[in-house]
Amino acid sequence: MGSAPIPSETYKLGFIGAGKMAESIARGVIKSGILPASRIKTAHRGSRRTTFESFGVGVVEHNNQVVENSDVVIFSVKPQVVKDAILQLRPILSEKKLLVSVVAGVKLKDLQEWAGHDRFIRVMPNTPAAVGEGASVMSLGAGASQEDGEIIAKLFGAVGKIWKADEKLFDAVTGLSGSGPAYIFLAIEALADGAVAAGLPRELALGLASQTVLGAASMASHTGKHPGQLKDDVTSPGGTTIAGVHELEKSGFRGILMNAVVAAAKRSRELSQNN
Repeated sequence: MGSAPIPSETYKLGFIGAGKMAESIARGVIKSGILPASRIKTAHRGSRRTTFESFGVGVVEHNNQVVENSDVVIFSVKPQVVKDAILQLRPILSEKKLLVSVVAGVKLKDLQEWAGHDRFIRVMPNTPAAVGEGASVMSLGAGASQEDGEIIAKLFGAVGKIWKADEKLFDAVTGLSGSGPAYIFLAIEALADGAVAAGLPRELALGLASQTVLGAASMASHTGKHPGQLKDDVTSPGGTTIAGVHELEKSGFRGILMNAVVAAAKRSRELSQNN
């Protein structure tokens, strides 16, 4: 492979698209000290310019200025405009540059075809990246080296956790971590509603529900125990927890969550076939 390695200590990062995800990644990368703001650029002429400038990112007029000043270029635009965005920049997207897409449902083979080379990495992040707790999965194009992958893992590691997986698994990833935050927001709201029905004031109910979900997720992440074991540890014989768990089982709680992931994965597959 003829492409030169990206200088991991001094490289410059550019964002094509100045939306929420670009902002989350840029903020996380600066906050964790991976890159100083002075080495990050994006282009925007509207209100987003002020947002990015407020934490030190350079904002230019045009996307081609971003590409020319960057070693790593992250495309974070809407799926319907990504093709045009890449094609317009194609003449300056040399293999010296590592290209990254966080665009939902757009496959590496298309991205690589539009860019004219395959030094491309596709990442599927999710919205909790905004608070540094993202769950991202990446897949490397044929021209992306192991070192390229490490640079991107470090960048996205600044806004949560990142895994590597084959791109063919990305529809299932979308169904779980991409859409999953919404399922959990529903669960938090419902838990709080139940607590209000049981007599708690709304504010206390919401605070306890959110923190309970956060605490349970942290235990599942950090203890190394199977979630079934953690559940068993809380459910004492004839107690309150098993009474609640029994209700969830009667209503098919597990099946409902499984169906939600499968339905979202199926929809993701349909959408990416239409692209």
